[in-house]
Amino acid sequence: MLQIIQPINGQPTQLADLPDPVCGPGQVLIENRASLISAGTERSTVELAQQSLLSKARQRPDHVRRVMEKFRQEGLAATLEQVRSKLAQPIPMGYSSAGIVREVGAGVREFRVGERVASNGSHAGVVAVGKNLVARIPDEVPFEHAAYAVVSSIALQSIRLSGASLGDVVVVVGLGLIGQITVALLKSAGCRVVGTDVDPNKFPLAIQMGAEWVGSADSIEETLARVSPSGGADVVIIAASSASSAPLVLASRIARDRAKVVALGAVGLKVPRREFYEKELELIVSRSYGPGRYDASYEEEGNDYPISYVRWTEQRNIQAVLDQMAAGRLPVEHLTTHRFSIDRGTDAYSMIERASEPYLGIILTYSSGPPNKRVAITSRSQSIGSNTKPVGISFIGTGSFASSTLLPTLSKIPSARLRALVSARGLSAWNLAKRYGGAFAATDLQEALDDEQTQAVVVSTQHHLHVPHGLAALRAGKHLFLEKPLAINGDQLEEWIDAIRSWEGAAPIWMLGFNRRFSPAAHLVRKYLQTIDDVKAVTIRFNAGAIPASHWVHDPEVGGGRLVGEACHAVDLATFLIGSRPTRVYAEAIGSASAGLGLEDNAALQIRFADGSSASILYTSAGDRSLSKERVEVYSAGLAAVIDDYRRVEIRRGGKVLARRSWWSQQKGYAEEIRAFLAGIETGRMPISVDEMLGVTATCLRALQSLRMETPLEVDWS
Repeated sequence: MLQIIQPINGQPTQLADLPDPVCGPGQVLIENRASLISAGTERSTVELAQQSLLSKARQRPDHVRRVMEKFRQEGLAATLEQVRSKLAQPIPMGYSSAGIVREVGAGVREFRVGERVASNGSHAGVVAVGKNLVARIPDEVPFEHAAYAVVSSIALQSIRLSGASLGDVVVVVGLGLIGQITVALLKSAGCRVVGTDVDPNKFPLAIQMGAEWVGSADSIEETLARVSPSGGADVVIIAASSASSAPLVLASRIARDRAKVVALGAVGLKVPRREFYEKELELIVSRSYGPGRYDASYEEEGNDYPISYVRWTEQRNIQAVLDQMAAGRLPVEHLTTHRFSIDRGTDAYSMIERASEPYLGIILTYSSGPPNKRVAITSRSQSIGSNTKPVGISFIGTGSFASSTLLPTLSKIPSARLRALVSARGLSAWNLAKRYGGAFAATDLQEALDDEQTQAVVVSTQHHLHVPHGLAALRAGKHLFLEKPLAINGDQLEEWIDAIRSWEGAAPIWMLGFNRRFSPAAHLVRKYLQTIDDVKAVTIRFNAGAIPASHWVHDPEVGGGRLVGEACHAVDLATFLIGSRPTRVYAEAIGSASAGLGLEDNAALQIRFADGSSASILYTSAGDRSLSKERVEVYSAGLAAVIDDYRRVEIRRGGKVLARRSWWSQQKGYAEEIRAFLAGIETGRMPISVDEMLGVTATCLRALQSLRMETPLEVDWS
């Protein structure tokens, strides 16, 4: 399929040939027939993407702070790689489209294959959209009109927030695309509409859309004196887009006492306090389509708000404007000035960028095509390295860790060839395949498993998919590098154990992404510990930093929590350094959820090992990020060793420094673990024993139980 994308590294808007997205649970897969370019919003996106790095930094100081934190913690090399990775990720353009349902995901009963629907899908031949962002198109409404539905719902939400009703005098400031739609919807609601814009060429269309009076800002007060009992507007809706606060100043001047001012467009919000105070004006900032916007539970998980409590959600707003179109009260056909087929989509953006001719509503049209889950990539080189017999490796999952860490690391190892990159939506897989020389991009795991030149698979997806994707790869005869964790609950661990027991003969090589044990610092410490025949005490501190409560890793069904998903690194490192089997674990929460600290974000673990050794692990999100993230201390028979954030290591005994090393940037073992994986494929030996991988996983799952039960628990995974 074809899709419009915008690189954020300064390049122009592009047309990409991508594999069709996957229809996930709670989603609707739609073949687009038309989509609307929201010229104002999308022009702003293009302009920001094409600005210099310095200009971007000035506009997003929060991003700059995060970059500096990463630099202090991980060094220059890792920071530069992450910045390059972020800048190389393109943005899908568009958010208002209409088409035909091709497929519905698990849990979707509201729509059927073949139905005509509108959605907030992007400018792409096929889109996968959460069911709560989809609405049925009435028979009377053609696709090109329905493509306006989501943009129109933005205007409708601002009207709902304003409380404008029959007979109210409403001024619409800004008569661009959304402003014109706002005029029509206000007229349909029985309001008396006054429009103004800096461009008088927009006035005739506003009259056609339903405005009773239009004029320049200077003439609005005179008009209001004639038509409003109070001499001012009951409501002012600012649909203009401007960095200036001038529209807000105008609104304060023309509004009556206790009127409402709604900021619909992206305008400056420097409030003229005196005017707002004297009139006791109410300022409301309208947020997109309506209730549910930016709520992952609503948009992604499909949990609707009860209509008795939330009458107008974003989905119900989209449906409402479609019904207005069917009734002839929202004549969006007057707004369309240009049509382009999707294969000429970049011409539309060139026209917008050059402003070579007047435009308003720009429609992209699509034709039907056969389903396609795989797209070949023509790239500079399909070989990551120069080895004559490299291992063909395919990636399942192309999120930030894969793109900023695993792929850049793998690209420097000369014994691998990148084959497939697989992602649910296809864009990130396509982009990374082009960047790193992959043979093809796909949205179906099976495409990689059926590829004869793929000998090994890297699974770096959300955690709940590790078991099905990992086992599918092994059953297909592929070697497996599986990002941690192995499992997020007991049932998944049992599934792994049953699969391992069922293997007959030589199974493919597989390993978990426990990179810390492969770091130079960990190997140096282990070298000295192996000379000591005595118990060991290990302490590990993770200053993990907080992440939003809405992040998927906190979801027990998807991420399993940070104790299972990240603290597992500490458990594995302790197991590696001690060289014995965990037998008991006690986990205790620090603080409480009511104090604002999640149980799994702030916990202390005490682990007992079969040889009598012990490990103490502190995992906390409550610390200052400027402090190093990880610190490891080991004590045994007069020996003391310290690893500080994998940048420094020191080993002492008998008052002497036995070893001391430091690195300019973090050396966390990423390259070493991948080399170990490739060496394991060559030699047939497991880089990490199955017993250790199962033991670490079982310990983390039992720690989670211990934390909730507040009691020590035995660890058994046999």
